[in-house]
Amino acid sequence: MSTPDIKSFEDFWPYYVRAHRKPETRTIHSIGTSVGAAVGIVGLLTGNKKLLPVGAVIGYACAWYSHFLVEGNKPATFGHPLYSFAADWVMISKMVRGTMDAEVERYANQSVEVSAAEPASTTGDGVLH
Repeated sequence: MSTPDIKSFEDFWPYYVRAHRKPETRTIHSIGTSVGAAVGIVGLLTGNKKLLPVGAVIGYACAWYSHFLVEGNKPATFGHPLYSFAADWVMISKMVRGTMDAEVERYANQSVEVSAAEPASTTGDGVLH
């Protein structure tokens, strides 16, 4: 199975949603992202730079656990870290508003399946294309 051609966040979102089909994945993922971000913010606000990597480890550990052991796929972060981080917050927002399940239903049966994320291509200027 191949990764869809991702050129924008709008291209990435359906791919991301399909990678988060199970409610357990979304819950673990959102807890890790939220707690990790909170730890990082506390580190920034207090000047304790040692907390920044701790926050990242918390976020990634929860996400990777939920993908590898609950969902059975590879995190989209491997190929699209910035889109993935932005999508985490969109997903959390939709979960809080109660609309994420409908979003999963909307994209779950599309023909492109989720597989290991491949890095987006870049030109020499480092811009995603």
